[in-house]
Amino acid sequence: MSEPLRILLVDDEPDILDFIGFNLRREGYEVDVSSNGRTAIVKALEFKPHLILLDVMMPDMDGIETCRMIRGQAALAHTLVAFLTARGEDYSQIAGFDAGADDYITKPIKPRVLTSRVAALLRRIQPATEGEMADLISLGDLLINREAYTVEKNGESQQLPKKEFELLFLLASKPGKVFSREKILKLVWGEDVVVGDRTIDVHIRKLREKLGDDYIRTVKGVGYKFEF
Repeated sequence: MSEPLRILLVDDEPDILDFIGFNLRREGYEVDVSSNGRTAIVKALEFKPHLILLDVMMPDMDGIETCRMIRGQAALAHTLVAFLTARGEDYSQIAGFDAGADDYITKPIKPRVLTSRVAALLRRIQPATEGEMADLISLGDLLINREAYTVEKNGESQQLPKKEFELLFLLASKPGKVFSREKILKLVWGEDVVVGDRTIDVHIRKLREKLGDDYIRTVKGVGYKFEF
């Protein structure tokens, strides 16, 4: 029997921790909790969760800063992060995705909606594929390794957050092919996952910041393609 999937729940409200923790454990997940961002980072390194549910509005260190610090930990590079927030404004979502979040779950949370969204998030653990893609892609000065989730540029290696890596791997798997925004959302985020309109844009921008502007081209009104 496989081990249960692990979820770290971070919120400064004890009632929220109890409510969400109860519903997740009832679904068979192994759950640990933290009441603030600083202890959450320590617990995450020990617990090694598959998913972190992270409140945005917390004292001392808010969820955005906590997420940035989590994304700075190589040991947590493959951990999914979803924000729990009552704020639905575009700017807060953009800030969250910019910090490395994978998704948002809006409060107040209904149990069925919560467990459905969590299940959809955890299905992302397996990298998205289109047909049979090799585990190693070598294009120009880039070497993209799907097994190690690493990217080497001119021999220098860096590890990308999971969604950034999957997006890059998808585009690089077929150089010159234009992937529509709808196709990218389906293959990288999944058909049953609702994300903000700016999600792809934020991830593309971060890839360009890290790898340069020469690889990913915008095809206006359609989507993106990889060139080298």
